Amino acid sequence: MRIGIDMMGGDFAPGSTIRGSILARKSLPEDVEIALIGSQETFSRYCEEHQLDVSGISIINTSDLVGMEDHPLRAFKEKPKASLFLGNRLLANGTIDGFCSAGNTGAMLVGAMQIVTSIPGIIRPAIAAPIPNMEGTQSVLLDVGLNPDARPDVLYQYGTIGTIYSKLVNGIAEPNVALLNVGLEESKGNLVVRSAYQLMKDSYNYNFIGNFEANEMFVSDRADVIVTDGFVGNMMLKEAEAFYRVISAKGIGNGYFEMFNFENFGGTPVLGINAPLIIGHGISNEIAIKSMLLHTSEVVGAELVNRLKEELDR
Repeated sequence: MRIGIDMMGGDFAPGSTIRGSILARKSLPEDVEIALIGSQETFSRYCEEHQLDVSGISIINTSDLVGMEDHPLRAFKEKPKASLFLGNRLLANGTIDGFCSAGNTGAMLVGAMQIVTSIPGIIRPAIAAPIPNMEGTQSVLLDVGLNPDARPDVLYQYGTIGTIYSKLVNGIAEPNVALLNVGLEESKGNLVVRSAYQLMKDSYNYNFIGNFEANEMFVSDRADVIVTDGFVGNMMLKEAEAFYRVISAKGIGNGYFEMFNFENFGGTPVLGINAPLIIGHGISNEIAIKSMLLHTSEVVGAELVNRLKEELDR
């Protein structure tokens, strides 16, 4: 297995990605290779300055990169050799088995759609995130950042994708699907959400249970799959991160709250594309990068993409 990582992706790159790769290398089986995609000169200089042992880690050289402030489509046209887009190309042609980045999320979506491409029948891919609740189980929330504006038919399809993911990853035989909304009543919400509700309530692809309110998040286990657009989903995810920082600052120790620590997860897979692509948080430190690489190896090893295709074919 060969896993590629965007060496220049993230607010603290390349230090975080290089050090995180070293940590991951120590935890992964010997037959798993980590390939950093970025500037050979930058890599060598950093490792020499900090006297780092990078045994078992290779470098795929490219000097260009996509910054966090770069416009995704413009960057795709003007920086085709950037580490983030090169990683997508290497993934698409099979040079690497999985690719991950903590870089520009919008650019990752462009790379995923233009280079890796989506699974036939998928309108828009999504990022799914685990949401723990007080009952000790986990729901899956999608989308949490790829598509800030989602049409009703896209939200409907998220219910299908989330159901398959919940079955494969969380082991739930018949997941309950809910639509995140401002109230439980069918008439509540904006035009998009109300239209999505009408599509979802007649679905034969999954068990739709209606609307789900934000005050049920982290508390209720009523929904196994929670559907929303990437704008709302991303805010919910970051609110959970803020909640974790408050708890930590107050010195409240409880294993439940560690499930809100993004460092323990590192990244989440892009669901609905033809190869394993993992997106991490822009503020990822070396611990989060390590977790992202380990999770990438798990996704590749579990053949999640192929199993998702098989389920969609059914």
